[in-house]
Amino acid sequence: MKDKPTAAVLTLGCKVNQYESVALTERLAALGFEIVGGDDAADVYIVNTCAVTAEAERKSRNLARRCIRRNPSASVIVMGCASETSPEEMAKIEGVRHVFGTKDKLSAANVAAADVAAAEVTSEKSDNKGAAVIHVNEGEVAALKKIEPMKITSSPRTRAYVKICDGCGGKCAYCIIPRARGPVRSRMTGDIIDEVRGLAAAGVREVVFTGIETADFGRDTGEDLISLLAAASDIDGLDRIRLSSLEPTIFTPEFAAAVAKIPKIAPHFHVSLQSGCDRTLHAMRRRYGTERVLENIAFLREKIPDLMLSADMIVGFPGETEEDFAETLEFIKRFRPLHLHVFPFSRRRGTVADTMENQVTETVKHERSARLISLGERMRDEEIASYLERTEVADVLFEADASGMHSGHTENFIEVRTAPTGASVTGQILPVKLECARDGVVYGRALIPDSGANCRKNS
Repeated sequence: MKDKPTAAVLTLGCKVNQYESVALTERLAALGFEIVGGDDAADVYIVNTCAVTAEAERKSRNLARRCIRRNPSASVIVMGCASETSPEEMAKIEGVRHVFGTKDKLSAANVAAADVAAAEVTSEKSDNKGAAVIHVNEGEVAALKKIEPMKITSSPRTRAYVKICDGCGGKCAYCIIPRARGPVRSRMTGDIIDEVRGLAAAGVREVVFTGIETADFGRDTGEDLISLLAAASDIDGLDRIRLSSLEPTIFTPEFAAAVAKIPKIAPHFHVSLQSGCDRTLHAMRRRYGTERVLENIAFLREKIPDLMLSADMIVGFPGETEEDFAETLEFIKRFRPLHLHVFPFSRRRGTVADTMENQVTETVKHERSARLISLGERMRDEEIASYLERTEVADVLFEADASGMHSGHTENFIEVRTAPTGASVTGQILPVKLECARDGVVYGRALIPDSGANCRKNS
């Protein structure tokens, strides 16, 4: 008999899910599990699901089935947003033993331990043919007042995601996530700072503060995001602080002025934009218009040198005309993003947009996606070219090896690759002589002995 039971945690979706999966993995390890990869045969599989689109939910179900095929006698547990919004559908998957939602996620580890202990007592392998136990009660998430206590002590990467809030108060026409996650609940600043201090001591150089709607941090507690950022900036050993997706109304002149004074804030923001057309934004029930976005971004650019932006965009929203889409294309030229994340609109049962008239055909959605992606790549190349014209050397936080090269990012989130240095540089911030760019990646030479130039080899 093996010394420890094995467990694998598989994750779909957002940075919040990724953080929660790390916390769950640490809880499993504390309960005596050996953590293995998702492709390994394990005693327990926990699938942290996503419900942001119908396609994400389909992938979540398929991932659970793949785990069951890998080890039919394993305890397979599904949890997360898709399980919260469609628990019965998840329970119908033959071989799934437990269905958890978004409430009390860490309790899934205790249930996993109980399953393994029961199997050891009986010394029999289960065929997993019985009905799944559903740990989801309708209305519980909507009534939540407090965030689930959760923390991590390490990160599988140099960069760590840290959840600062959960839930969302928005009513966007296309989104099911408020129903899956409930109202806004924030952690207390002191708890977050203690967690980040521990991560920095463990070697994490960069944290990304994340939430379902990160800009809503403190709305329920009376605390505020700027104070959190300032406190985190004082932590020894931490070099960079980023914020995950932000609703553009946060970028007021006051926010821009305050955040510019915080030394460790990375000059890059990811904006939850969704469209560049006012008529479409109104139909989506977003809380801003395009001119307000551009005004707010102007405040940021004025205060923060070398600022780079990225954004999420939805194309083919119900009723979007060719004229509306043309407005989005023109807006993006003014917005000047480093990266665009483009999504064709996906009908999601239970949302207002699912029942709207004038649904756009899949053919048109994908044609518009291709055009917007192409424009985004052109804007990316222009932003990088402009950056290289004014920047010879940049500090790069190296995170991994890619295609035999060292790979990392500048403060403003430009990907940089250098030739091998002969030693690991992962987790180090090093100056890099920037030489050329190709397909959105800048190639350069790390300014340490024997680093070697690589621009000619990769251009």
